[in-house]
Amino acid sequence: MKLSVAVLLFSILQYTSGQPDSRGFISIDCGIPENSSYQDLTSTIIYVSDHGFISSGENSNISSDYISPSLAQRYYNVRFFLDGTRNCYTLRSLVAGNKYFVRAAFYYANYDGLNKLPVFDLYMGATYWNEVKFRDAGSINWMDIIVVAPADYLQVCLVNKGTGTPFISGLDLRPLKSTLYPEANASQSLVLINANRFNMGPTDKSVVRYPLDPHDRIWLTYGAIPTWNEASATSVVRNYLTDPYDVPSAVMQNAATPSNSSIINFSWGPSDQSVNISSRYFFVFYFAELQRVASDELRQFDIIVNNSTWNKKPYTPPYLFADSFSGTVQGQAQNNISLVATKNATLPPILNAMEMYLVKPIDEIATDPGDARAMIAIQEAFGVSKNWMGDPCAPKAFAWEGLDCTDPSTGIPRITALNLSSSGLAGPITTYFGDLKALQYLDLSHNNLSGSIPNYLGQLPFLVFLDLSSNDLRGPIPYILLQKSHNGTLSLRLGNNSNLFGNGTNYGSGPKKMNGALLSVIIIPIVAAIALFVIFTVLLLQTLKEKARRRAADPKDETALLENREFSYRELKHITNNFSLEIGKGGFGAVFLGYLENGNPVAVKIRSESSSQGGKEFLAEAQHLTRIHHKNLVSLIGYCKDKNHFALVYEYMREGNLQDHLRDTSTHKPLTWEQRLQIALDAAQGLEYLHVACKPALIHRDVKSRNILLTTDLGAKIADFGLTKAFSDSETHITTEPAGTMGYLDPEYYRSYRISEKSDVFSFGVVLLELMTGHSPIVPINDSVSIHIGEWVQQYLDQGSIDSIIDSSMGCDYDINSVWKVADLALHCKQEVSRERPTMTDVVAQIKESMELEARRHDLQGTTYHDKCGDGLSYAGERNAFEVEGSVGEISEASPGPAMR
Repeated sequence: MKLSVAVLLFSILQYTSGQPDSRGFISIDCGIPENSSYQDLTSTIIYVSDHGFISSGENSNISSDYISPSLAQRYYNVRFFLDGTRNCYTLRSLVAGNKYFVRAAFYYANYDGLNKLPVFDLYMGATYWNEVKFRDAGSINWMDIIVVAPADYLQVCLVNKGTGTPFISGLDLRPLKSTLYPEANASQSLVLINANRFNMGPTDKSVVRYPLDPHDRIWLTYGAIPTWNEASATSVVRNYLTDPYDVPSAVMQNAATPSNSSIINFSWGPSDQSVNISSRYFFVFYFAELQRVASDELRQFDIIVNNSTWNKKPYTPPYLFADSFSGTVQGQAQNNISLVATKNATLPPILNAMEMYLVKPIDEIATDPGDARAMIAIQEAFGVSKNWMGDPCAPKAFAWEGLDCTDPSTGIPRITALNLSSSGLAGPITTYFGDLKALQYLDLSHNNLSGSIPNYLGQLPFLVFLDLSSNDLRGPIPYILLQKSHNGTLSLRLGNNSNLFGNGTNYGSGPKKMNGALLSVIIIPIVAAIALFVIFTVLLLQTLKEKARRRAADPKDETALLENREFSYRELKHITNNFSLEIGKGGFGAVFLGYLENGNPVAVKIRSESSSQGGKEFLAEAQHLTRIHHKNLVSLIGYCKDKNHFALVYEYMREGNLQDHLRDTSTHKPLTWEQRLQIALDAAQGLEYLHVACKPALIHRDVKSRNILLTTDLGAKIADFGLTKAFSDSETHITTEPAGTMGYLDPEYYRSYRISEKSDVFSFGVVLLELMTGHSPIVPINDSVSIHIGEWVQQYLDQGSIDSIIDSSMGCDYDINSVWKVADLALHCKQEVSRERPTMTDVVAQIKESMELEARRHDLQGTTYHDKCGDGLSYAGERNAFEVEGSVGEISEASPGPAMR
């Protein structure tokens, strides 16, 4: 079917400006001339030039030896990249947060005449996608990824790693509904493995893609298997309304069954060196009955994954409805899936289609979208020819020259410095500089910039240095810049701009006059400001000292400061009623309940020392801790160092500690799984703040369920952070003896006495296991034998049994996939070697994913239930769709697909 001339022209005009077409499709033939396009006669898709999507690279035709009548036109040519480590396509006009399917296609065909197969890397934005390599010069390699767009654009990057010149034949983008492929989300993408998306028969059927598949997925025919029978139907196979994969009828109308047996087997091993035990594979099997089964016949089978039956009851495919079974498995040495007929079955198992994906965590934090958009626009406005391709800040190895970015471990990277000195910039200063809201340092000197200085540069909130010298700028200097220069908050350099003036000063008179102007305009005000600041500080300290003296004389003074407060021992006796109510006891001493002057309750942790050893260090650390504030950290209100008395005063947490809530269900209502996940997230965020936001990082050293305190609404806060250091004179990460609690103590730290953030991660992994199981870190096996909770959990998980370890007080009110995910995360946290453990930032992200799975269970339409706890499956309404996420792992690549028997 041919499109009308009007529609064709409309589509071409859209693509000329790099926009998706009316369906949201972007279809690029890489390497055809600028502004050219054509319609593929088979798919009816219009392919356009990559002009407007990329600004680097060269075009080339493939060798005529590799052109055949069946070869699609988009493979006749390539774009290759001799220069630069990273070259990127930018796919614009998308919707941030929406889901997209992207395909990159490669056909070497000796385009360069070297007859040498290249190997290079492919990235989706800042995250590694896959390695591109070829079996031979005549093989087509195409790769699919399902991704959630973090911004209103996506970038596909080819990276040269010294093993051949990167090239590309085609690039496609297709929008997906948010309900499709729910396993792809903001924290992970799905990468199709070795084109493993198969229609199971018949073998003579052509490839299924658009328009038969509205999402333009390519469904290959698996190939003839001698021991299989082919089945087909002409009737339409429909999808359920809640179907999460929307497989096309043209695929489901075909199927395969074993001819001489009652079993279908699949097996696969690791696909490449990047796959390891922590990797995950996601697979979907599609089933539909294509023939009316007689009343005395039965097609019924079990779905067995790695020797564990994953269906809670024998499965029978629905007639002419597409059903699916999906799951996630671990990237171990070998994975096996079997479809096995039950003893009551009279018909063999049936399989219509399958897909296999590698789960790719978004392990690189991309640059803030606003900053990235601004930098892309600046690059396009001035044609900067440095390595300015892809994400500006990430990965760090490919960061743009001339940029400084904040550390991704502290959050989303922001651009703080931009040095474009002597970069050949010409024309007016673009407005996009004003979009870099975190910018502190901007150097545009020694260019050919013209026009006036825009006001918005003075409105950048953090800008402290601006160098516009040696340009051709003219007109008045914005008042806001002069004002900031005068008050010392901005170092401003404007020399050698002959037509620039401001405050009676001409800035084109040479270096000597410029230096004099700077002396009067900048340095003198700075000195004056410093003098005023010193005077103000002295007066403030005197005022605070007088208030502290009055407060000590009158403990009931309600104007007393409630933060960073230094208490006398006499005050502590007063607010605790002479230490009358002890509410706890720990390694550092007893804890007493007290009340401040305004009636607020506090917890007073006392340690009485016979000597003042370490007193100076305690005072410095305690004062530091009072300045650390986070919603998931117990607030340290003040401290006491009075002669030999040491104490810390905290906010009082009315619901006590997590350990009591997990162990003592007689006085505490059992926690739901949703509540446990929220507690885990709160505590993880508190630890993440200590590790990432505190400079230097603050290591807790004694993470345990007893040090996680709860608010009245069961929010969690970390207690006793910095306590080990506050009550000792240790200033390094090497200790003379390990601090912490047995059962939670990092074995690597115990052996080496070398502490790190990963020691806290280990301890937190134990807390996660407590939340799941309700057990203490040491689990009794019998009267004489006990084992660590990690070993106990691992033993059950190795057997595929998770229901036996889940805290029975939760009943069956949880999403089994969510529990599996937390179990895997906990065991990764307590890896023996610290470098193999995740960071707390990783932990936070994984817990959020587990919360999403639990939330999705509440949001499902229809009936969601468990026949018994821990069967690993969920059943939604009438759909009969089994969805599983077991212990995490991955399916490796095989060619052309998994081994099947």
